[in-house]
Amino acid sequence: MITLFYAALCTLLVIALALRVIVARLRLRIGIGDGGNPVLQKRIRVHANAIEYLPLALLLLGGMELNGYEDAVIHVFGCTLFISRLLHAWGLSRSSAASPGRFLGTALTLLLMVAMSGFAIYGYLHQPAVLDTPVYG
Repeated sequence: MITLFYAALCTLLVIALALRVIVARLRLRIGIGDGGNPVLQKRIRVHANAIEYLPLALLLLGGMELNGYEDAVIHVFGCTLFISRLLHAWGLSRSSAASPGRFLGTALTLLLMVAMSGFAIYGYLHQPAVLDTPVYG
């Protein structure tokens, strides 16, 4: 259930980012695309970037939880994921250029996903054999 908590937080973040896009679309009267508007372009990218990374990261987090990793490890990864996505959204929302928030958010997200992938691969390779004989036969 720990992953569900972080999935809920991340979902609220994605909804907040989507609302920012919707508000800009209504204000600018742009229904499809970005109309060449730099503010809308940035908001669309901030929202899309969260959508691009969060599903895989949450899938890895949930898999780690199902595989029995300690609750503290799941919380550290989940909290880091949420904070990294907040940092990225904040940094990119403020500037399209390089910014500390954007850099830290991206770096933390990628490092976290590499670490979780490593945990998943390690867990798979070191799982105990449950059955030595086939179930049927």
